[in-house]
Amino acid sequence: MIYDASLDDLLQKVWDGHRIDRAEALRLSHLPLEELGTLANRRRELAKQSAYNGRGNEIVTYNVDRNVNYTNVCNVYCKFCAFYRTEKDTDSYVISLAEMDQKIAETLALGGTQILMQGGHHPKLTKQWYLDLLSHIKNKWPQINIHGFSPSEFIHFREVFNEPLEKIIADFKAAGLGSIPGGGGEILVDRVRQRISPLKAMSSDWLEVMDIAHSQGLYSSATMMFGHVETIEDRIEHLDRLRVQQDKSLQRRAASTGGTLPGHFTAFICWTFQAEHTKLKAPTVGAHDYLRTQALGRIYLDNFENIQSSWVTQGLEIGQVALKYGANDLGSIMIEENVVSQAGTTFHMTVPDMHRLIGDLGYEPHQRDNWYKLVN
Repeated sequence: MIYDASLDDLLQKVWDGHRIDRAEALRLSHLPLEELGTLANRRRELAKQSAYNGRGNEIVTYNVDRNVNYTNVCNVYCKFCAFYRTEKDTDSYVISLAEMDQKIAETLALGGTQILMQGGHHPKLTKQWYLDLLSHIKNKWPQINIHGFSPSEFIHFREVFNEPLEKIIADFKAAGLGSIPGGGGEILVDRVRQRISPLKAMSSDWLEVMDIAHSQGLYSSATMMFGHVETIEDRIEHLDRLRVQQDKSLQRRAASTGGTLPGHFTAFICWTFQAEHTKLKAPTVGAHDYLRTQALGRIYLDNFENIQSSWVTQGLEIGQVALKYGANDLGSIMIEENVVSQAGTTFHMTVPDMHRLIGDLGYEPHQRDNWYKLVN
């Protein structure tokens, strides 16, 4: 074997916490999995060392929330989705206020602090319908955070409502929206998006929504759905676009004086394409590729404090292992999950499961809210 001093230099660069570029990320992607995991775990330690009064590396967090899909009617027909329906389908629906109240009451009874509210791109729901829904929830359940509406939904709203994104997001926030999920990110490379979801928001649209939301004081998560038609270079480009946006949002926050501070990405979550019952014909990837991609995400996203494990697609055991590959959060017990389960993946989690999986690795389990503040 030929000794490679440049690789040693790169490994030391990562270990010391310095930023890497795309070419270096591509080189790291070919490391043995355990070696890449060790580097990712080191970067996790550096990112969390000052969190929670200096106890960030002793703690692994989780959330208790509920996925509420307010409608399954959607007109973008993504090839990777098994959840959407057309208005003519007999099992299409739009949630009622009574159904929403019941779901929130059950969530609070289980110790939940938020609902993750997303839906299909319904062509006929009006802006007032959404504002009334948000106002109803916020007035009746002020203690619950509404983590709602992915960027692709906001792009859909812009077209249907014929209003600027700035106004739509501001009005939604005023009505009760608390934060924005990173759904619809898939891969932020338009060539890939044109193949898997040609009618959905493109990369610049997705990032524009996040930029505007952050500028208005809203926080959001960032995601990646991979393992279909993209290349490793595409995954790295996706990570790079997230890092560039996070730099912009954090710089805006640092320069802000008075008033509501601008927001930023709170966490990165990646998961693998689930193929069952979908129209997208692509080879799926397993736990090895998932752990490798998450580890690379932790290393590349040096301006993200939190990386969330994806037990929902990988199962509880791999979700636990992911805590040694850069993740510091086990996600949510997800009281209700409809989209991934429609594609054939049906793992379930409870709070005792969370505590066992976290505790077995020697960490302290703590419930947190959407902003990664500890609830208990």
